[in-house]
Amino acid sequence: MDLKETIRSISDWPIKGVIFRDLTTLMQDPAAFMESCDILYHRYKDMGIDKIVGIDARGFVFGAVLAYKMGIGFVPVRKKGKLPCKTIQETYDLEYGSDTLEVHEDAIKKGEKVVIVDDLIATGGTVGATVKLVEKLGANLVECAFVVELPDLNGRAKIPGIKVFAITEFEGE
Repeated sequence: MDLKETIRSISDWPIKGVIFRDLTTLMQDPAAFMESCDILYHRYKDMGIDKIVGIDARGFVFGAVLAYKMGIGFVPVRKKGKLPCKTIQETYDLEYGSDTLEVHEDAIKKGEKVVIVDDLIATGGTVGATVKLVEKLGANLVECAFVVELPDLNGRAKIPGIKVFAITEFEGE
């Protein structure tokens, strides 16, 4: 199955000139959703991973399924003000302004092997902030995994030295 064919492309959203890659259509297609989750599972199942870190919000979908299939813990990284206990934060720049992500300070133990999961990497701002959070907690970051990468936006530059895996990409499209 070509997973790209299950992803809806919306021109000029949220602003003119942007092609938004909508993964909700992939998630609504049972075969495509299962295949994308299975690809991630088979990649990480034998690596001794301790926790999956999912980025708010669609990273929760793929990350939670992966953690469940692997029988390991899931750690949500949320937008500021959404977690109830003591957190650590990381602020990152957006095109117009900034935003902040948080994780519970006791979510990952020092030395645990983790994989960060999100649906898509574009400019790399959210994953860059998430990498900093898991590093602050002393995790051993194995890789960052995405269903889709938009390589023209150079998101990998925000996480130099970190391994990146993407199931599919939209390059120059």
